[in-house]
Amino acid sequence: MNKIYLDNAATTPVSDAVLQQMLPWFTQHYGNASSIYATGRDARKAVEDARRRVAAALNCTAAEIYFTSGGTESDNWAIKGAALTHARKGKHLISSQVEHHAVLHTLQYLEKQGFEVTYVQVDEHGRVNPEAVRDAIRPDTTLISIMAANNEVGTIQPIAQIGRIAREHKVLFHTDAVQAIGAIPVDVRDWQVDLLSLSAHKFHGPKGVGALYVRKGVRLDPLLHGGAQERNRRAGTENLPGVVGLGAAIELAVQDLDAKAARITRLRNDLIHGIIDLVPDVRLNGDPINRLPNNANLSVRYIEGEALLLRLDLAGIAASSGSACTSGSLDPSHVLLAIGLPHEIAHGSLRLTLSEQTTQEEIDEVKRVLPGIIKTLRDMSPLYEQGA
Repeated sequence: MNKIYLDNAATTPVSDAVLQQMLPWFTQHYGNASSIYATGRDARKAVEDARRRVAAALNCTAAEIYFTSGGTESDNWAIKGAALTHARKGKHLISSQVEHHAVLHTLQYLEKQGFEVTYVQVDEHGRVNPEAVRDAIRPDTTLISIMAANNEVGTIQPIAQIGRIAREHKVLFHTDAVQAIGAIPVDVRDWQVDLLSLSAHKFHGPKGVGALYVRKGVRLDPLLHGGAQERNRRAGTENLPGVVGLGAAIELAVQDLDAKAARITRLRNDLIHGIIDLVPDVRLNGDPINRLPNNANLSVRYIEGEALLLRLDLAGIAASSGSACTSGSLDPSHVLLAIGLPHEIAHGSLRLTLSEQTTQEEIDEVKRVLPGIIKTLRDMSPLYEQGA
């Protein structure tokens, strides 16, 4: 087991406080929330309590929250549901080049069904220009989907500005906020979003459970068909322990958010500046200011990211080179290519993501170990000899 875990953008450990709230719902209170007898009513009460907790964290009503199996399902439901429901109005959708694959692959599926998608370009920091979104809107545009914060480079998008533009043009607006919850303030009213996706395991909740915010009045075809759960909009027996865990985790995630974010930001900046000061030919990817508090994404020239990750793993440090969902791919990150990095530099990316459990001692250890690993790999690289 790694002694230092810096891949919290991929997943986070379930906190003890969340686990303790979940445990009784596995074995003691195991009822089906759709049943009318007492055990079922207890389960229904727990589900609705969790729904209220999620709604409070997002500044919406409980009736606007629907539980899902996670961020991927929420993204699929929001995009497919909105596109298909409003297909008579038009089949044009807008997104960005740097979305998570749960969004991009869903859009590609819809393109095969006759929809047209405009993928707005980003700047060198991975930021979407709201005016580019405005310019992309057409009379047949029915949905805009722009992520709140990028899972790879950490750039925070101007969601409130895009939300205003979407509302002005009467176009539905979805945001994948999977990386944003528990990291930055999220307010669906202020952002003027119609649909928002989230996943519990990104903020110390359990895997396999998430939620979709659907603004009151928004029509959305179901993704899953079957029973009448989630007010006839999402079939399937509720994941009772998971839903309880999601409610507990999101409530804890937004408590003292400013103080927690400030502490993590200090550690992150120490890590970034320490590495850049100690190692030549390293660049920071993503917006240097408007980025997630816990995200440090660096490109290390003249080495392969995979080799770097393996060496870090041997040293007891867990990190990644980008999205965990594409870790089996040899292709460079689509996000890094979108911000203008050449293939050879994009291949040398390193993503270090912190959590509220990260300590200063762990950051100091990474700064101590990483320069030596990079030097060893560069000494073995013919690219380094040519570039040095």
